[in-house]
Amino acid sequence: MKYDFETVHKRFNTGSKKWDEMTAAGVKDTEDIIPFSVADMELVTAPEIVEALKKELDTSIMGYANPTQEYLDTVCRWMKERHGWEARPEWILPSHGVVDAFFEAVKIYTHEGEGVMLMTPVYYPMYHAVQDNNRVLVDCPLVPAGDSYEIDFDDFEKKAADENTKMLILCSPHNPCGRVWTRDELKTIGEICLRHNVLVVSDEIHFDLIMPGYHHTVFASISEEFADNCLVCTAPSKTFNLAGLQTSNIFIPNPRLREQYQNALKHSNPNPKCNILGYRACEAAYKHCGQWLDQVIELIDHNRRIVEEFFAKEFPQVHVKRLEATYLLWMDWSGLGLNSRELERINHEEARLFFDEGYVFGNQGDCFERWNLACPTRYIEDALKRMKAAYKKYVK
Repeated sequence: MKYDFETVHKRFNTGSKKWDEMTAAGVKDTEDIIPFSVADMELVTAPEIVEALKKELDTSIMGYANPTQEYLDTVCRWMKERHGWEARPEWILPSHGVVDAFFEAVKIYTHEGEGVMLMTPVYYPMYHAVQDNNRVLVDCPLVPAGDSYEIDFDDFEKKAADENTKMLILCSPHNPCGRVWTRDELKTIGEICLRHNVLVVSDEIHFDLIMPGYHHTVFASISEEFADNCLVCTAPSKTFNLAGLQTSNIFIPNPRLREQYQNALKHSNPNPKCNILGYRACEAAYKHCGQWLDQVIELIDHNRRIVEEFFAKEFPQVHVKRLEATYLLWMDWSGLGLNSRELERINHEEARLFFDEGYVFGNQGDCFERWNLACPTRYIEDALKRMKAAYKKYVK
């Protein structure tokens, strides 16, 4: 069936973080614009998920809920069918979110003063997980390479070899850079971490949103040794736009690490249940919504082409990075000769455009913008018209 990717539900005054940010910047609910910032979609929920939730509300009591065996089996079946990974139900520890999970992992598996590696620029909560917990940020900057990024493995191994470095939080696929790490790159990462006893916490929340021509490899699927030295953090939230239901699936294949995680939670979160509607939505999505996802990926790829063609023609000074995964396009605007705060002002006040500002992802993101493409194409096209009108007086 052909899904509806045209309807938009305006989320003014609904508690939506990104719509509230637009309101704070002076946008009125009469303006027909949407935000392109925070990573949730401006697409209506897949109807199969909506029907499953309606059925749940009609037939169930909204009490405490544990994941059923059917739920766990469904999650594992999705991993096998979409990613070729033979995961086991007993490895799954449900969590309210992937961010919750890597915050907990930092506290559980490292001590204050120990080092945690990040490949930067990177998803900004990862910085907070390290620094707000009094760990040492071990910065492994990615190397710009044409329209993409590469890993400096000499630098990576040097920093992993430091005896104070205990963990890597791996963003795979990478946010905001849009990279899908190849199997060979992941193998090198894993081998270095094994050599130097560095635990890998692999945030794979975007692993279903892979653009045509690319393939995601689950880190733990590469070898038993890698599986024993990692946590794999997944969720249906980005894939199916279900972040508000706060349901994620954290895979910990190593029984010792899994027991350590469970025991530690007893001191901070002794009853870490997800909500019953989140379980039902995840199960319905993984059972029935593969076609919806395929069509969403087609939409994102189409929107990406429109943006790339526009910048190549109208503002070639803006360098659009290659989008291999996620729905978040990473763009270098430094060629316009404007500083990041002036870019932000022009976008908000004159073009009425609301991106995620690159500087929040680290120093390497200065004068970058992250553009959320998960929306109807007409909003992309309208945004580009407004951008052309606003910037013509700033760009020669």
